[in-house]
Amino acid sequence: MKAKTKHWESVKAILIAIVAALILRQFVIAAYKIPTGSMEDTLLIGDFLLVNKFYYGAQTPHWIGIPFTEIGFDVPWFRFPRIAPPEQNDIVVFRYPYDPRLGRYAEDPHYEYIKRCVATGGQTVEIINKRLFVDGDPFPIPPKLKHSDPNIFSRYDRSYPVFEDGLGSRDNFGPITVPPNHYFMMGDNRDNSSDSRDWGFVPPENIVGKPLIIYLSWNSNMPGYRMFSKIRWNRLAMVIR
Repeated sequence: MKAKTKHWESVKAILIAIVAALILRQFVIAAYKIPTGSMEDTLLIGDFLLVNKFYYGAQTPHWIGIPFTEIGFDVPWFRFPRIAPPEQNDIVVFRYPYDPRLGRYAEDPHYEYIKRCVATGGQTVEIINKRLFVDGDPFPIPPKLKHSDPNIFSRYDRSYPVFEDGLGSRDNFGPITVPPNHYFMMGDNRDNSSDSRDWGFVPPENIVGKPLIIYLSWNSNMPGYRMFSKIRWNRLAMVIR
């Protein structure tokens, strides 16, 4: 009987730990990995981040399903009070928004992106020859902003589709005013980023959290025999700005 009791106590401890971890991930702190180069060189492929989910208002789950599958269903959800809304120049984690060009979600609507908020509701965005302006003023250049393509697309170049006809191109875009309580997001790798130029504004219900620090950075391009060098040691504990 005692052996069974000890076994059950161990099972309960494990279950409690799992539930606590799920609660923390949903409402407090979550870990994310950067899979693409759209935020280079601010965030690199292989950076692992801790994200504060209560700063912008933690949310109950929007969707319930089988982990690692697309089997599930949407559920009513609730957002807790926030410390502050996303502000201009914040780096934000958010769920991929509805794409008005396609009339649907271009990708899994539960897929999460990370970009820089360059404008909030009521502000006007314009890009002239790659230079970003908000309300007519030059947007502060992030310290590690990157332009990887020397070509400048004219307003009439359709090489990079924008979310609304007549708005221009990747490098000459707008002007357009952000709707109230919405956000315009852009990657710091401006020439290689699927962002609000492509799929439009981010609504408040899609906001997930505020990245805090990089707790690990893994360079997968390094050969396996240089295992120690695969870790980018200079990026550990780096505060994300």
